[in-house]
Amino acid sequence: MINGNMKALYIIVSAGFSEQVVENIRSLGSTGATIINARGINSLHKGIMGISVDREKEIILTLTDDETADKIMEAVKKNGAFKSEANGICFTLPVSKVVGISQNLVEDPGDKK
Repeated sequence: MINGNMKALYIIVSAGFSEQVVENIRSLGSTGATIINARGINSLHKGIMGISVDREKEIILTLTDDETADKIMEAVKKNGAFKSEANGICFTLPVSKVVGISQNLVEDPGDKK
């Protein structure tokens, strides 16, 4: 079990941009990520002839420490993913405990092997 100040970092981008994002976050210290296919529904998007058109999205989820999460968010913001075709959004949620994750993250010293 991993205890501590971890963050679940979510980066949501238009379909086709996730691989580029994953390369960038790995270079900043993320040890891995999960990519989830999704559909975005925007209330401002009227669609064609009144028919709503959902936009294909990809959600990149990674667990990381506070410092790395902040570095990644700043880099995503600087690289313009929010104002480009990637049309991204990024947010974090606190994670207090993790069980069943790869050994890539720092283990709680109290864990017995």
